Parts: sequence; C-alpha cells; structure tokens
Amino acid sequence: MPTLLARCPRWVRRPWTAATATLALAVSLLVAVPASGADSPPGCRVDYAADQWTGGYTAQIRVTNLGPALSGWRLTWTYGGDQLVTSAWNATVTQTGRSVTAVGTDWNAALPSGAGTAFGLQGTWRSAAPTPTDFSLNGVPCGDGTVPPTTPPTTPGTPGPTPSPADCGGAALCTDFEDQTGTSPSGGWRFTAPDCQGTGTAAVDTAVAHSGTRSLRVDGRAGYCNHAFVAATADLSSVGPVLHVRLWVRHTTALPSAHVTFVSMPDASQGGRALRVGGQNGALQWNRESDDATLPAQSPAGVALSRPLPTGSWQCLRFAVDTSAPGLDTWLGAEQVPGLHADEVPTQDVDQQWLARTTPPRPTALRLGWESYGTGDDTLWFDDVAVGSAPIGC
Repeated sequence: MPTLLARCPRWVRRPWTAATATLALAVSLLVAVPASGADSPPGCRVDYAADQWTGGYTAQIRVTNLGPALSGWRLTWTYGGDQLVTSAWNATVTQTGRSVTAVGTDWNAALPSGAGTAFGLQGTWRSAAPTPTDFSLNGVPCGDGTVPPTTPPTTPGTPGPTPSPADCGGAALCTDFEDQTGTSPSGGWRFTAPDCQGTGTAAVDTAVAHSGTRSLRVDGRAGYCNHAFVAATADLSSVGPVLHVRLWVRHTTALPSAHVTFVSMPDASQGGRALRVGGQNGALQWNRESDDATLPAQSPAGVALSRPLPTGSWQCLRFAVDTSAPGLDTWLGAEQVPGLHADEVPTQDVDQQWLARTTPPRPTALRLGWESYGTGDDTLWFDDVAVGSAPIGC
C-alpha cells in the first residue's frame, strides 16, 4: 500500500554533532536535472536541493513546467538508495518501494507553461541516499531547458528594465528610487538611526541598480548602536489584513553567526518595537524586538530549514505578515522557505518560540538598512520595493 504523507510536517529532532554538521554541509547540493535522453523533449526542469545527515535528510524541490499549461501536476522519481519519505509540505507525496509521486495541492495544482512551484519533504535513509535524476512531470521526462528569470539579471552599472507603479498591482508603497535626485535619500524616504547611531551610512547609488539607474545603498557597520536605515514615510498601518512586502536586495558579505537585521518594521502591537528580518547563524531569520523571539528556532535543525541570503547578486525577497492572526510566510525568489513560516500550529524547531506571543503583529512602517548586535559589516543595496494588501510577485 502506498504511504500517504501529510501536507504539514512535524519536524523530528535529531542528534547534532560536529561530524553530523560536517556531513550535512558536505552533501548540501542543488541539482538541475538533465534530459533523460538526447532526444527527450523538455517537459520540465527540476531543482533538487538536499540537506543530508547520518540517517536523515530534507529536500526542497522546485518543478518548472516547460510544456503546455497543466490544470493538475504529478511529479515522479525513483530513489537510487534506501531513502524513505516521512513527511512533506506544499504537495501530497506517496511512496511505493523506491518510486515516489508528488501531486500538487488544491492551491498550487495549476501550472501554466513556463511557471514553477516548490515543495519540500523530509525522510530517512540507512545505507545510501544518492540524488534522483529520473524526474517526470505528468509522465513526460524532464528536459534540460532553462526558463528565463522573471526579471533579467543585471550587473553593477548596467541598468535593467524600469518597472512602473502598475507592476506593483496598486500597492500602497511602490518605488524603484528613480525619483531620487541627490545622493541623500529624500522625498518618501529618510535616513534614520533607531535607538542609536554609529558610523553606518546610507545613500542613493547610481552605479548599482536592479532596474533603472538608482538604488538605495547602505554601508552597515558592526557593533551594537550602529544603526543605519532608510525609512519610508508611507503609513502602512491600514494595509492588510495581510501585509505583503516585495523587495530586491543585494549584499556583499555572507550573513554572520551573530544576529543582524536589514529590514525593520515598527509594530504597533509591540508598542512600536520592531518586527525584524535579518540573519543569524548564517541564515535568514525573523526576530521580534519585544521578547527577542526568533523564527526559526536557532537550533541546528531550525537553522537548516531556513536559507542563506546569497551574496553578489540581486535577490527577490518577499514576505507576508498576517495582521489578524500570528502568521508569517517568507519567499526567497520562488521558494517558500519552510523555516520562515509560522501559523497557529506549532512546528518543532521552527515556531514554538514565535507562537509564545499570540497578539497578531501590526506593522506601521518600513525601514531598510543594517544593524548588527555583535560582529558583521555589510554593504547592501535595495531596489524595486513594494508593500500592499495583495501578493506582489518578483
């Protein structure tokens, strides 16, 4: 009988040793699956990213449809080792022997031509866990075609296409910073140093941009009380009931092990103290200023469910903050990051600490910049920022 796996996983703690950490790092991989044969038509592309440790693994899987539009999708593959899937999210996954099938849920079943969706799973293994390579989408083998990114990549000094406010879908805040005329942020943006100010700086940059010819640049400096932010003057207190934020960010130094923040939102439910997006232990995290709660929990298992913020390239970061319930969702590019998701059901190593506070957040403003609570200099650029009551794509 096939084993039916629930959509929402319950993470299992595992022993974490230095040897385990080394193994997990060594096998973390991203594989773009090649064509199954020289004459195979490109039916899909699959990116399979696995974090593996002795006896277990998690995998993030993104499938891109390169064929005709699908009203429902089914991805199949065969494990070459003795992997056993134990839980899954954002898809219904069944396994019979070594054969695995993932089917879209009611909310992500449709897959237009050129579109993609992502899901994840967790499992165990004993003797071997090689990466599968025989993916098929609705029976058609996956090819080696590549889907162009939504926004063409740009290099420093090379402008990309300039979006218009219409690209933000009527958002309450939508800017590409092309209205900035000087080197200091002006108009709807102001430099600010919440709590205390050090040597960090912010400026309008005309040498690096995601689109157009301008972006916001922040030179962040390490050390507590070294806050440097550029704050939007727009009042976001009525945006909702779910507040959606989309921004493009580029930075130069990998997120450190110490706690840092690069997005800060004053939260009326915390008496104005901030709801913060940043990093810790090398991965993206949420932090709540009022009680210092983090999402995910800063255990090895929790951190593994988040993602680093890649350096040296523009990254699309999106998040949704539910102002009617304690809920959060976060996307890095097209991937919904499992460790940066919170709902009203506790998930081990993810959101137990976060759910200790039951009052829904109510962000009132947006600040982009840098503050470090220990070590960690960084130079960041922000561009194509939007905030609204509906999802805003990359």
